[in-house]
Amino acid sequence: MMKKSIFLLFVVFCSNGIVARGQQIKSPNGRFELAFGLTKEGTPTYELKFKNNVVIKTSNLGLELKLKPDEELHLRGQTDGETQIKKKSSLYSNFEISDSKTSTFDETWQPVWGETKNVRNHYNELAVTLNQKQTERQIIIRFRLFDDGLGFRYEFPLQKNLNYFTIKEEHSQFAMTGDHTAYWIPGDYDTQEYNYTTSKLSEIRGLMGSAYEGGNVSQTSFSPTGVQTSLMLKTNEGVYINLHEASCLNYSTMHLNLDDKNFVFESWLTPDSHGDKGKMQAPATSPWRTIIVSDDARDILASKMTYNLNEPSKIQNTSWIKPTKYVGVWWEMISGKSSWSYTNEFPSVQLGITDFSKAKPNGTHGATTANVKKYIDFAAKHGFEGVLVEGWNIGWEDWFGNDKDYVFDFVTPYPDFDLKGLNDYAHAKGVKLIMHHETSGSIRNYERHIDTAYRLMNQLGYDAVKSGYVGNILPLGEHHYSQWTNNHFQYAVEKAASYQIMVNQHEAVRPTGVARTWPNLIGNESARGTEYHAFGGIKPNHVTILPFTRLIGGPMDYTPGIFEMNLANGAHVNSTLANQLALYVTMYSPLQMAADFPENYDRFPDAFQFIKDVGLDWDDSKYLEAEPGQYITVARKEKNTEKWFLGSVNGNSSRTSKIKFDFLDEGKTYLATIYADASDANYKTKPQAYTIKTTRVTKKDTIVQHCAAGGGYAVSIVPIKK
Repeated sequence: MMKKSIFLLFVVFCSNGIVARGQQIKSPNGRFELAFGLTKEGTPTYELKFKNNVVIKTSNLGLELKLKPDEELHLRGQTDGETQIKKKSSLYSNFEISDSKTSTFDETWQPVWGETKNVRNHYNELAVTLNQKQTERQIIIRFRLFDDGLGFRYEFPLQKNLNYFTIKEEHSQFAMTGDHTAYWIPGDYDTQEYNYTTSKLSEIRGLMGSAYEGGNVSQTSFSPTGVQTSLMLKTNEGVYINLHEASCLNYSTMHLNLDDKNFVFESWLTPDSHGDKGKMQAPATSPWRTIIVSDDARDILASKMTYNLNEPSKIQNTSWIKPTKYVGVWWEMISGKSSWSYTNEFPSVQLGITDFSKAKPNGTHGATTANVKKYIDFAAKHGFEGVLVEGWNIGWEDWFGNDKDYVFDFVTPYPDFDLKGLNDYAHAKGVKLIMHHETSGSIRNYERHIDTAYRLMNQLGYDAVKSGYVGNILPLGEHHYSQWTNNHFQYAVEKAASYQIMVNQHEAVRPTGVARTWPNLIGNESARGTEYHAFGGIKPNHVTILPFTRLIGGPMDYTPGIFEMNLANGAHVNSTLANQLALYVTMYSPLQMAADFPENYDRFPDAFQFIKDVGLDWDDSKYLEAEPGQYITVARKEKNTEKWFLGSVNGNSSRTSKIKFDFLDEGKTYLATIYADASDANYKTKPQAYTIKTTRVTKKDTIVQHCAAGGGYAVSIVPIKK
């Protein structure tokens, strides 16, 4: 269903310094109201109301351009040089409204994979054309007002005086109405792998030092009040606000820098190796800046606005894109049991020169033929589709820390890894191997080899790759989130699509809904995942925040399912076993790993059954309880079945969860199997204390369940056949 109409709307209003002719639109349900206008200086502004209350105060919009060195030098030589430079570089003032159009749009589309079978895309739109007379330049600011919030972006039509241009900074503001509570991580050009800090906006500056955790091999901070999106906020009145971006393509990643005296966030783009924030060629657009708002936290989690602001799938035949549950040789290395490298004899490796056939094996290498066969056998026995193998290819003895360009070739196995033989062995058992491409941040090297690597995958029947970008980006000076690097991440996804390969990118830019357009981007890391339990810790409430922040833009390969919390390297997983089960439902992803060792699952076969049973793709999702940093409870109906699965994760304090089963079908009886924290469960001292019970339920029933700190529960709900 689709309908579209266009009409003009002009009003005159005067508040907060807005004196020029402006425009207003409301959301389809009338709960949101957007007001646009110009200040007396010709600066674009907007204001957003939710249920007649201001949630974003009057905020400025626009961009600042970087002048060419000879042009700036010429202007500086003039009497009014500084004024001329300011006018020439400004795309934030001296505008007049030359046109304004509004329209409405309503469609329902079906994602290739997702939390629901159908997604409604319904919004009212305002597109304002702005002219700068003195420079003869034009831009369009386009607003889309949905029932769950606002998206806006800048558009640059092809024109004589704004063709090729360089962005010095984008000045999109988000003016808060007070000293809100924020769930934030430090602004960083190279990593999002932080624990979240919960504080008032006024406290961010004082807490930045402790929030900026070390340990990541590539980190670049920029401001004592800079934070990353997706940013979750809560007002004193109980209104939830989420700030993010959608469709970040051919542009640099947006951070938010806080004016902590006036509580105004302003966009802060990631620079490239020259310090520039974006190289543009008209016609072009910026990403959408998104504001999701509700007085019910569950609505934030259920919002599909980020996906709706992306284009439909560009992949015509998507039959090869399939949600996957997998195991793998990974946690061995992360937890200190095994190594990625084959030998300890080579402190320096030169591909094509270093002879691994003559090296003495170190005896700790994880990706051996014999070890991988064990994982393949385990996957086949328990119905897992894939086996990920890391450390199979030569070069891991010397792979990061030296800004090394030619670090991997992505096709040459170690002597103890039978690439073809293992692939044949896996296929004979109905299992596919998942390729691993660690780039060590050397993007030029990966692009040099990418076609050869993907062709090898096609030849062997690999249909999915996990790529990694650990370390500084090469060429030096680029960042993980700069425009140039973002373009590489997208290039790799589109190139993979041409080979019918699914991509799971780690250490890449955090997603912005691009998987709607390129659904072979089946997973991302781009946040502090399970591995950090082994690297220095994850807060028990981390998984009650991520769905409000990182997962707003797309699914996360969080790698849950750890059953043994005391690790070989002495670290401890801050979670109960029941919490680990619940993550398969609360941390939505069409790509889910059972990350622990097979022998640990063999110790707890009754609990492991839930991981084997739980779905990957969904017809419907119901967010039943939610409060950022405290708890999330979700029920999901498995696609093309009558089965439901429920997950509940808990934060730092124990609680009692009470859930109605009113989402179930009328007239049906179900068998509910409940995997829960035992009464004495404790994520520190008794994480493996759990109970399993079964009971019959209908839509009229209610469950009351104890949740330990860092705990939770999971439920499989299967209809009973009469």
